[in-house]
Amino acid sequence: MAETSSPMEVDAAAPPPTALGKLNKGKAPVSDGKSAPWVEKYRPQSLADVAAHRDIVDTIDRLTSENRLPHLLLYGPPGTGKTSTILAVARKLYGSQYQNMILELNASDDRGIDVVRQQIQDFASARSLSFGARPSVKLVLLDEADAMTKDAQFALRRVIEKHTKSTRFALICNNVNKIIPALQSRCTRFRFAPLDAAHVRERLQHVIQSEGLDVDDSGLTSLVRLSNGDMRKALNILQSTHMASQHIDEEAVYLCTGNPMPKDIEQITYWLLNETFSDGFRYISDIKVRKGLALVDIIREVTMFVFKIEMPSDVRVKLINDLADIEYVCCFHLIMVLLLPVFVHRLCCKISALMIY
Repeated sequence: MAETSSPMEVDAAAPPPTALGKLNKGKAPVSDGKSAPWVEKYRPQSLADVAAHRDIVDTIDRLTSENRLPHLLLYGPPGTGKTSTILAVARKLYGSQYQNMILELNASDDRGIDVVRQQIQDFASARSLSFGARPSVKLVLLDEADAMTKDAQFALRRVIEKHTKSTRFALICNNVNKIIPALQSRCTRFRFAPLDAAHVRERLQHVIQSEGLDVDDSGLTSLVRLSNGDMRKALNILQSTHMASQHIDEEAVYLCTGNPMPKDIEQITYWLLNETFSDGFRYISDIKVRKGLALVDIIREVTMFVFKIEMPSDVRVKLINDLADIEYVCCFHLIMVLLLPVFVHRLCCKISALMIY
C-alpha cells in the first residue's frame, strides 16, 4: 500500500447530500422515467445503501471520515458493488463539487500510455477546484483497470507516486491478476465476493415494492437463483421479465431468460438414469427443440442437480468430471452434430455403470 504520510484533506465546505437522498438513505430513484434501466435508477447513492460487504464499506467509510483514504484496488465479479461503492465515497467527499473533483475512465475510453501521461497526469497535477478553506484531494477512478496495457500500468505507477499528496487513485477490476504487482503494492486491496442470496433478495424486494410489481415467492426465488450473486444481473432479469409479463412467477422468469426450468432438468436427469440410450436421446432432443433449450445450459443445470442426488462420493466425482469434459467441448464449438449421440451415449453408459457399481 502506498505511503500516505499526511492525512487526506477533505473540503470542509462540501455541502451534505440532498434531503431526499438523506431521508431514503440513497434508495430514492435517480430518475422517474419508466424506461430508465433499473440498474442505474436504483444504484446506491450513499455508502449506507450498498447492499452487502458491510465490513468493506464500513472500513472505507471510516478511512474517509478520518481523512486517511488510501489508494484503493477493488476487485471481484461483476455486479457486486465495486463501482457503486467508490461513487458513493466520491459523493460523500465532494457533495455538489462531485463532477469537478473526479476523473472517471472506463474500458470504453482510450487508456493507453499516452492517456496516462497526458490526461491523467494533467488532472492529477492541476490545482483542485475547491472553494473551501483547504484544497481537497482529487479522485481518479479507473474502472475495469485490468483492461489497461502493461505499459500504461507502469506509467500509472509513476503518476501515483508523484501525486499522492494531491490525488487518490481507485482501481476497479474483475481479475486482479492482470494488475501488475507494482500497482497492487501501492493500493489497499478489497475483494468484493458474489452477494449472498439474502442481500440480493432484500434489494430486489425494495425494487419490487418501489415499482409496485406483482412478484410471487417462486419468481423472487428464481431471480435470486439465476443472478448467482450478481445484483446487476438480477435487476436486469427482473426488468426484462416485467416488460414481458405483468405477473412474475418462476415460469415467467425462466421463459424470459431462456434457462431450463428445474422441473425440466429433473425430468432430463430421470431419463438419463432410467431410460435406454435411444429413448433418452429422443426425449432430450424433443424437449430441447420444443422449449428452445441450449445444450450447454442443460449440462450446467444437470451438473448442479447431481449434487442433490444421493450417491457415493467417488461416483459423484467421476460423474461431475465427465459432465465437465462434455461442457468444455460444447463451449469451444469442437463438437459436431453427428458426434452428439456418441457423447450422450457415453454419459448414459457411465451413469448406468457407476450406479450399478
